[in-house]
Amino acid sequence: MRKLVYSMMVSLDGFIEAPPQHNPNPLDWVIIDQEIHEFANQEARDSGVFLYGRRLYENMAAFWPTADTLPDQPGFVVDFARIWKPKPKVVFSTTLEKVDWNSRLVSGNVAEEVAKLKQEPGGHLSVGGATLAASLIELGLVDEYRLLVNPVILGGGTRFFPPISDRINLRLVETLTFGSGVVYMQYETRSR
Repeated sequence: MRKLVYSMMVSLDGFIEAPPQHNPNPLDWVIIDQEIHEFANQEARDSGVFLYGRRLYENMAAFWPTADTLPDQPGFVVDFARIWKPKPKVVFSTTLEKVDWNSRLVSGNVAEEVAKLKQEPGGHLSVGGATLAASLIELGLVDEYRLLVNPVILGGGTRFFPPISDRINLRLVETLTFGSGVVYMQYETRSR
């Protein structure tokens, strides 16, 4: 059975996006140098399906479909684009009318769709985006949490973890410290 993995860049105080009033670019604090990008490329290579909400899908689709054709892109960016494009993507949205780039739109029951995807063969399911992840966490469907903790305190914004009704027990699987000071932490769920 496939695992569902929630992975994102996060500040030390637990935010994935700064509040817009602090800066017009809510992600300007994220460190994504070559070392981290190559690590992310391998994570993407190991993924079987990307699960997105509307907002993250629109952000990804605005750049990655043509990133490998843009002049002066470093090899690690080109590599990610070439990994991302052929991978299947499932976009959960009730407002989008269509999706492209090897994507399928789902506007129905998130729990049923993810349960079906978990039963299919292939690499793990990779969910990005706090809103979709919050629903999946509350439903008890997330099997692993992979955080890339950046050395910054934002003081507010969009939280990596939503408020939850029941405690989630975790087991540390791996840690890795990058030269930039970003720390990768991988946890798997033990029980609810």
